[in-house]
Amino acid sequence: MANLDCAVILAAGEGKRMKSSKPKVLSQVLFQPMLKWVADAALRAGLENLCVVSGFMRECVEQYMEDLKQQHARYRRVCFAYQNERKGTGHAVMMAERFLKQHSGGNVLVLNGDAPLVDEDVIRSSYQQHTNEKNAVTVIAATLRDPAGYGRIVRNPHTGALTAVVEQKDADDETLKIKEVNSGAYWFCVDDLLSVLYNINNCNAQGEYYLPDAIALLIRAGKKAGAYTADNANAVLGANDCMQLNSLNAVARELILKRHMSNGVEIPCTDGVVIGPDVVLGKGNLILPSTILTGSTKIGDNCVLGPNTVVTDSSIGSGITLHSVQCLACTLEDGCSPAPFSVANGK
Repeated sequence: MANLDCAVILAAGEGKRMKSSKPKVLSQVLFQPMLKWVADAALRAGLENLCVVSGFMRECVEQYMEDLKQQHARYRRVCFAYQNERKGTGHAVMMAERFLKQHSGGNVLVLNGDAPLVDEDVIRSSYQQHTNEKNAVTVIAATLRDPAGYGRIVRNPHTGALTAVVEQKDADDETLKIKEVNSGAYWFCVDDLLSVLYNINNCNAQGEYYLPDAIALLIRAGKKAGAYTADNANAVLGANDCMQLNSLNAVARELILKRHMSNGVEIPCTDGVVIGPDVVLGKGNLILPSTILTGSTKIGDNCVLGPNTVVTDSSIGSGITLHSVQCLACTLEDGCSPAPFSVANGK
């Protein structure tokens, strides 16, 4: 991606339905805040410049990202904008105006901080389409069996070009039949976005400024608009309450287990096996039930992990058996298997 390309992550929401004492974007999927999932996907895709728009409990959100900066150099270019009043997604992007102007001439990816399953492949592929087609805006979309509740992607029947994004409440019967939906993530040409951003109005029941209205304004101005349909329907999934958060955890867990199994990790029974997104597993490993691997854990080759084992932020060598063991921030050399039912704490 080009030097001027960047991302804005919307992370201002309170998430009242979570009934939590923390901001919604810090709710965890596989022991990792949703915000980190989103930021990591953008970074892995090659977007080094990120602006996080905070709002509710801004200190918590910004401190979390500052802590990541201290721990990992890849977050060094993360900056912040503040949405004091939550007046919609368009208003949130307005708060990042200064950041956007610094990246004039580039493209910006707008992501929701509570939609953690938009992965780097989707980001790269949608960017490729966005730049190849020279679009002013490209909506990241997905096709769902049950599109209820989502905005629909309306295309020109002859050219396939995007003509509108229609929210369900505004859709007629024919539009409601469309199964391609808006994920809430968008690529914009920065300069085109800035040209219409402050023309978005709040003449709606909620009195809010909605970012999809920028798409209609760009189309009306004769700009090119497109939609990238992700192969992965999980790209549209978010969480507004703890039940949806549970569903996200289940989807993410299955995706990660399948990825490791496809790379040769044996998991004969997945009961109670949970592996975090940052865990690195070597070759020839066997994972038994009720094993939880989290944080920045690295496992060598030919290990037996479990049953009933928890490993967090640890470096485990090769040829090690962990049977009913807890490892926290520790290092185990090759072949050094701790006794069953023991605790290794490196802190």
